[in-house]
Amino acid sequence: MGLKLHYHNHYHSPRGGALGALLLLLLPIFLPSLFSPLGHASPSMLSGLNVMMKSNFQEWNVPKSRHQRLLKSAVQRQTSERELSDLWTPLANQSLKPCAESSIAPSLPEKSEGFIQLFLDGGLNQQRMGICDAVAVAKILNATLVIPYLEVNPVWRDSSSFMDIFDVDHFINALKDDISIVKELPSDFSWSTREYYATAIRATRVKTAPVHASANWYLENVLPVVQSYGIAAIAPFSHRLTFDNLPMDIQRLRCKVNFQALVFVPHIRALGDALISRLRNPSGKSGAVATNYLQEMPDVKDKQGAGKFVVLHLRFDKDMAAHSACDFGGGKAEKLALAKYRQVIWQGRVLNSQFTDEELRSQGRCPLTPEEIGLLLAALGFDNSTRLYLASHKVYGGEARISNLRRLFPLMEDKKSLASSEERAQIKGKASLLAAVDYYVSMHSDIFVSASPGNMHNALVGHRTYENLKTIRPSMSLLGQLFLNKSISWSDFQQSVVEGHQNRQGQIRLRKPKQSIYTYPAPDCMCQA
Repeated sequence: MGLKLHYHNHYHSPRGGALGALLLLLLPIFLPSLFSPLGHASPSMLSGLNVMMKSNFQEWNVPKSRHQRLLKSAVQRQTSERELSDLWTPLANQSLKPCAESSIAPSLPEKSEGFIQLFLDGGLNQQRMGICDAVAVAKILNATLVIPYLEVNPVWRDSSSFMDIFDVDHFINALKDDISIVKELPSDFSWSTREYYATAIRATRVKTAPVHASANWYLENVLPVVQSYGIAAIAPFSHRLTFDNLPMDIQRLRCKVNFQALVFVPHIRALGDALISRLRNPSGKSGAVATNYLQEMPDVKDKQGAGKFVVLHLRFDKDMAAHSACDFGGGKAEKLALAKYRQVIWQGRVLNSQFTDEELRSQGRCPLTPEEIGLLLAALGFDNSTRLYLASHKVYGGEARISNLRRLFPLMEDKKSLASSEERAQIKGKASLLAAVDYYVSMHSDIFVSASPGNMHNALVGHRTYENLKTIRPSMSLLGQLFLNKSISWSDFQQSVVEGHQNRQGQIRLRKPKQSIYTYPAPDCMCQA
């Protein structure tokens, strides 16, 4: 598992740059554990680097509206009752339905070949996909799966374990007829730990699994290790199982894990249910919390969208903004800050850097800003009575960046506005648990929309497709071209948006070769209705 140091570097002088380079060269000498085979930077270490590398200048000017004419019209928009009715109407039943159970009756092998141990990196949704693949590999090898170890991600810095996030007893019980699973290794194998593999090359560690490896690769390269030593530890493991040319029962098993076996722990579900109740019953009649946690608008009761809500997954963090190489209206200071960030994290090797902002936007390669996603929703017909739940980590630019989105949708809520600090105590500062709450609420929303592609977007698009739930997928190329037209009228913009998104609201798309089964569950995990 490679180490990724995510820190900010805002040195102003060549001397500062030289000192930073010297620091990086000395790190492996003074802190060798960071660079071991399974090494990763601890949260405290990364925090220290952040403090050392930061400077005091403001990273951005207050972002100005990039689409003032459209914004002015959008604020004054009116949506008819008929349009609202169409907007909130659930998807009609489609030709395919969920079908995660294999046509072959599940069965356990008479004897397990041994144990499979996995170390999963990434954020919540990358780890979720890794868990599904882990179950599939255990099935392919007739091996017993050890509950996977979740690495501490150097960006999100959350040490939550599998059992902190997912209901492990439900997981084991749901798959009891498919594979054998243990919560921890028996005493005979207690030596097989993360620390053991981090200190030296070990015969039981498999670290050469290619991306999207075939079933045969595991049978030829991993099974002999399991048979020889009784255990194989695979790391890294993210994206290490192919999506193609696998038996149907293995594909169905992956979907069974994803859509049935992986259930969040009770306190995540309880908090999620409370947030959902407060979004659907803003008067506070659900009795869960005092009504001062909710913004209210007196004329919402009789609207078509009463009792309904949209989840907006807004990923607009510094990593994404910098990697896109797009201009987001924060002025020269922001451009400089993002350019320096690209230099530190990727040594300037960002493909988009060779294109102009206009070229990137015309190709749909720029993440939608909060203002732009707000204009998209307004053009589709959502009005200022819409309850909008913001599923988001930290937005680069803070409240100033989302002020125009809030202006368009004054009933915008998030975890902090809907729940007290006491209710959020168990998830505070834990990125994976915060993401789990957002995932849960997203799966129970009437409509879901994501501002940009990513693991959360992919996971929820796939899960909501499986459940036939309305999910709006923004057409990035269309919107990029529309936003470049600074003279476009609101009526022309709205017409283009509506027409361009008629078939992007949850209609089933069949998976193509090499595409992820977790984003495109049909046809592998769905069958004729």
